[in-house]
Formats: sequence, structure tokens, C-alpha cells
Amino acid sequence: MATDPDFVKFVADQLEERCGISYRMMFGEYALYSNGKVVALVCNNQLFIKPTEAGRSYIGDVIESPPYPGAKPSFLVQDQIEDGEWLSELIVLTEQHLPVPKPKARKKKPKR
Repeated sequence: MATDPDFVKFVADQLEERCGISYRMMFGEYALYSNGKVVALVCNNQLFIKPTEAGRSYIGDVIESPPYPGAKPSFLVQDQIEDGEWLSELIVLTEQHLPVPKPKARKKKPKR
């Protein structure tokens, strides 16, 4: 089951401006970016936050689940998805504790 675009928009709308949120469709599901870093996935109309120690401490009683078969477990956010202030703080903490993405390698042009 693919994620409903309205659900992704709802999640993004919950987040404060300081999160710098954007999202992009990937393989029928969505990746949420905070200031250019992937901080969460939205799969099957569920929100999965990338795991960090700061996020684990903030959440407390963490529910971990893979966002799709074969994926590493992430933090599943359920009841608190409508609490914009709480969710924004979690996103900010997660973004701060994730490494900067590596620059993509340029494709080499074939020699002629």
C-alpha cells in the first residue's frame, strides 16, 4: 500500500519552520528531509524516524519497526504525530545528530 500524499502533507504541516522540512517521493513512499538530511520515512501512512541516541532519549518508550521489508528498524511515531511541538523537537534533535550527507559522485563521461 503506497502512502497517501495528503498524509505526507499533514505530517509536514505539523512541523515548525525551524525544521526546514521538505519531502520527496521515493519508490512509492516518501523521504522527509530536515535541512537537507533525510530524517524520516513515511511508508504505508506511518512515520518512521531515523534512530539516534538523542531521539531515543527524547521519545523514552521507543517502538522500533522497519519501514519496509528488509530495512533497518526505525522509530515508529504513532500517537504523538498530531503534536507538532513534540514532533518538531524530535526532528530537530534527529537532524542535529545525523552525519552530513556525503556528496554524490559525479558520473564520468565516457571517452570518445
